[in-house]
Amino acid sequence: MKTIDSIPTSKIQRASKLVTTGAKIGVNYLKYYGDKLTKTELEAKARLDENNAEDIYDGLKTLKGSALKVAQMLSMEKSILPKAYVEKFSLSQFSVPPLSPALVTKTFKRYFGKNPNEIYDKFDAVSVNAASIGQVHKAEKDGKKLAVKIQYPGVADSIASDLSLVKPIAIKMFNIRGKDSDKYFEEVESKLVEETNYILEVAQSKEIVAACKHIPNLNFPEYYADLSSDRIITMDWMNGVHLSEFSTKDPEISNKLGQALWDFYMFQMHKLKKVHADPHPGNFLVSPENELIVIDFGCMKTIPMEFYTPYFELAKPENISDPALFEKKLYELEILREDDSKEELDFFRAMFHEMLSLFTQPLHQEFFDFSDEDFFGKISDLGSKYAKSTELKNMNGNRGSKHFIYINRTFFGLFNLMHDLKAKNIKINNFKSL
Repeated sequence: MKTIDSIPTSKIQRASKLVTTGAKIGVNYLKYYGDKLTKTELEAKARLDENNAEDIYDGLKTLKGSALKVAQMLSMEKSILPKAYVEKFSLSQFSVPPLSPALVTKTFKRYFGKNPNEIYDKFDAVSVNAASIGQVHKAEKDGKKLAVKIQYPGVADSIASDLSLVKPIAIKMFNIRGKDSDKYFEEVESKLVEETNYILEVAQSKEIVAACKHIPNLNFPEYYADLSSDRIITMDWMNGVHLSEFSTKDPEISNKLGQALWDFYMFQMHKLKKVHADPHPGNFLVSPENELIVIDFGCMKTIPMEFYTPYFELAKPENISDPALFEKKLYELEILREDDSKEELDFFRAMFHEMLSLFTQPLHQEFFDFSDEDFFGKISDLGSKYAKSTELKNMNGNRGSKHFIYINRTFFGLFNLMHDLKAKNIKINNFKSL
């Protein structure tokens, strides 16, 4: 893969890159209008989506950092974005152009004060894995094989400016209005700031490993604080295949991995009230023994009780079917607002009743089959329905607690991973006995 010798770090440089990307999108629309003369609307729109997705991703992958991280988050929203965007943005999870070896050595010395060969017995300056915030290198020290994650230069300093560039797109995409909409962007910014703090990540990693290491068929690397800094993390090298690249025809292995993944998330949610909020395939490996390995704890979300209680109360079928209680919980979760019109109250009450009745089905049962195509087909259809809703587009999309951003992202990502594994007969409340 082609490497990168420099990353735009100033606000002007990064804004200029996005302006260039915008110009390419303008050309794509001209092509689209031409295509409509010779192709069907469906064919013309598909080509437009493919061209736009490629140009946007190509622009973001050279910027790296927050802009690319937002693309990664959006790639998990399979019911919101067209397929072309999901497929292209999914590459940001673990397959982006890495820094060149020369820039790696320069960046490492800037962060650690020494060259890699002064720290490790062996260090491979060619990256084995590059993502949105940093890239990973193989190393050895005292006979141990290690993975060294190095943060891209300028990423931590450009979070606020990157989000200011992305903010208008997000506002338009999700129809966010209202004076208190900044709470959502502040929540994303705070999490991205945390993700660039590698000292915090090492501490979080050690905390979650200690709390979850007893869960069957689940493994974690050991983290080395003395070989880490605020921009570098050293951990054990873990042998395994990325979850996105893993496949098996053995249902027992699928179920074993699926149960481990589900138990890991439910134990965190319900016992720790803190959860690994970045459930994309690049953060998980499957070991040669067919056990699940979790390798990244940069994005952790604490779940306050004032959110946890009504959120999971709405996962109970008897509460969903109780109109008065259901409405009360919607207000507690800020889904319904005191300044809503009657039209908005009626619309969002019905919308969330339909959504929650479907999305919470796995939590209503003792065992659940995540390979069920019918269930995931209904989720996709419902997402498409509201993505195309002209009625929704005319209403204020600024609703819901800020905590929804990462908790919903966690559940949607988890559901998608469970479905990709084709995990069946998953014991839903297994965490209670762990």
